[in-house]
Amino acid sequence: MKAVIIRRYGLPEVLQYEDWSPPSIKPMHLLVKVHASSVNPIDWKIRKGMLSLITGNRFPMILGFDLAGEVVAVGSGVTDFEVGDAIYGGTGFPGGAYAEFATVPAGIVAAKPTNLSYEEAATVPLAALTALQGLRDQGNIKSGQAVLINGAAGGVGIFAVQIAKTLGADVTGVCSTKNLDLVKSLGADRVIDYTQQDFTEGVLQYDIIFDAVGKKSFSRSKRVLKSDGVYVTTLPNPEVLVQSLLTAFIPGQKAKVFFEKPNTQDLLYLKNLIETGKIRPVIDRTYPLQELAAAHAYSESERAVGKIAIAITS
Repeated sequence: MKAVIIRRYGLPEVLQYEDWSPPSIKPMHLLVKVHASSVNPIDWKIRKGMLSLITGNRFPMILGFDLAGEVVAVGSGVTDFEVGDAIYGGTGFPGGAYAEFATVPAGIVAAKPTNLSYEEAATVPLAALTALQGLRDQGNIKSGQAVLINGAAGGVGIFAVQIAKTLGADVTGVCSTKNLDLVKSLGADRVIDYTQQDFTEGVLQYDIIFDAVGKKSFSRSKRVLKSDGVYVTTLPNPEVLVQSLLTAFIPGQKAKVFFEKPNTQDLLYLKNLIETGKIRPVIDRTYPLQELAAAHAYSESERAVGKIAIAITS
């Protein structure tokens, strides 16, 4: 099979497109013919060595968390999937989706939304699960609450805006000038152009501030957070880690940092939202697998609107 391999950490050029042996299947796994994947910031952060304390130096390594494809073999312990099923989901840490075939735990994939192409479906899992779990599980979102999404045009932000609206929130999206119309089209009740206005200096107060890009600290954001409001981010730094520990034990505003937990149940929930037209993916660009280095470079530029899809096999 063809795959993209890294043998050391570094710039996008360390991503090498080459022949590789197909993976072997485990009892609780599926072997999937991967039709598409996507680029998430964690992919290039691993590639650069930013998470080397976790990933170590186990080279060669195949990156890529998101995938959509067709089941070609089923592990002996799996009962919920059959050969030929179209599925979408994740691979688990540290990846493996940037290849024509991948093995995935059966408990972190689900049936692909029927109204999405493989490329569209592959852009959903990590970003949409992050948005859902951040708002629902960390923010404890309720209908009628005021929610602000910082980074509303990014990979996680596009889903966070739509999911917050689906759950009945009044949504403010923060993005750049060129993306104002897009964020409005996703359902935001109002948008803030961060090039013109700092939302932390505004007069509106929010029940939840979901910082999907890690650009505003809890210390600044709490100025516009209600007295019992929650600040949620997926991007840990020393300040928010300390604040999350401190605020966990005292009444009032909370700071929370979390990591997405892939699971079939939440993927099926998202599938239903997609098939009923409540949420949709937004794809900026699609690259073939052999141009993955260019896709990583584009993602690192932080110019992408929505997601970057990777086409692997037809």
